Amino acid sequence: MNKTIETYLSLALLVLILIFGRFYLMSDLLFFRLLVGVGLGYVLTRAYMGFAGSVNRAYTTGSTRLMKTLMLMFFLTALFSTAVLFKQDASTFDLWINPINTGLVLGGVLFGFGMSFSCCCASGVLTDLASSFPRAMITLVFFCFGVFIGFPLQNTQSWITESWISTETGTKIGTKGVYFPDLFKFDGLDGYLGAVIITGIFCLIVVYIANLYENKRRNSGTYAGWLSEKIQDMESKKLIESREGNIQVSSTYDRIFVKPWSLKTGAFIISGIFVLLMGITKAGWGASTPYGLWFGKFLMGVGVSSETISNFAHMPAKPYLIPFFEHPINVQNIGIFLGAFLYLLSARIFKKTVSLEWRIKFKPAMFYALGGLCMGFGTRLSNGCNVGALYTPIANFSLSGWIFLIFLVLGGILGNNVAKKVKI
Repeated sequence: MNKTIETYLSLALLVLILIFGRFYLMSDLLFFRLLVGVGLGYVLTRAYMGFAGSVNRAYTTGSTRLMKTLMLMFFLTALFSTAVLFKQDASTFDLWINPINTGLVLGGVLFGFGMSFSCCCASGVLTDLASSFPRAMITLVFFCFGVFIGFPLQNTQSWITESWISTETGTKIGTKGVYFPDLFKFDGLDGYLGAVIITGIFCLIVVYIANLYENKRRNSGTYAGWLSEKIQDMESKKLIESREGNIQVSSTYDRIFVKPWSLKTGAFIISGIFVLLMGITKAGWGASTPYGLWFGKFLMGVGVSSETISNFAHMPAKPYLIPFFEHPINVQNIGIFLGAFLYLLSARIFKKTVSLEWRIKFKPAMFYALGGLCMGFGTRLSNGCNVGALYTPIANFSLSGWIFLIFLVLGGILGNNVAKKVKI
């Protein structure tokens, strides 16, 4: 496959996405979900972003750039979300004010542990399907299984559903978590000024700790830097030199479709997509729950009845019976995969990327499976993944997101230590 063919294939894929969304999907809202997914997948891939890398990169190379960029993205998204939530009844939104409990703690540790083995998360596995198919597919299959076997616990256990502490909005919407604006009703802006400030303070604390850690690694001589970040640095340097006239300007096509975006560019764009999603759907970004539904649909395909699956999962059978492309998160998840695929083709690096990642040995494959299983099961304990228990709750001013982050990092450190000892 030469570069010209990849360019034409990217154009064909874009046209097919638009035709499929416009004429096959049942509603305009589903079409919107598809485009949101494509946008997220494209940006995550082009900016070399992924939530799992925030811990894995720091542990293996000492670079905390991604973690600090995520803090920027979290703050921007929370700030911009105020425009959607201010002077509105928060209970009319599908806010992820998740409960604070034992499940959140254990789920965070388990998810962080798993992502250190699989090098991805719930959304990352979708983008990796386009570039690292064997690893991503093994991870995804066991992720789906982990979510499915976790449903009975999530739907029946009070240590997952109840919350140690709650505020007015958390109680009203039924999740019983802590909603920051409830704590600052005295600030003159319905609590949102205080909520934005406390979110900013938490982000700065994480950045401060990240800087301390990175400087320690640099001073000890164990800092190596992450390859994709070095590539982004080189592209930024070329851009500066081209503006100064020191080097020849690259082609227009390369500037528009090929050159990687910086992490900050990715953070700004994803923040914008998230707020657009919130404004139109009144819900944030989720990814992991449908994976369990996919496994249930697989069981139905081999003869297991929907009633049996429903009884096992302690949930209604309806989600398993809905046609695949009528479930909004299914459509959005497929869009994330297509967005990643679209960038690789339009950047004319699909063949090169896939050829580097195709072969896989038995031992790593076993750990990818374990990683997927741990992440999937962990999402049921914590009521979400890196987007459902971390990003969206923080953007929705939920304390639970910050608690999840702490235990996610601890789980990631533990997992990376194990991975280092067994030499995956």
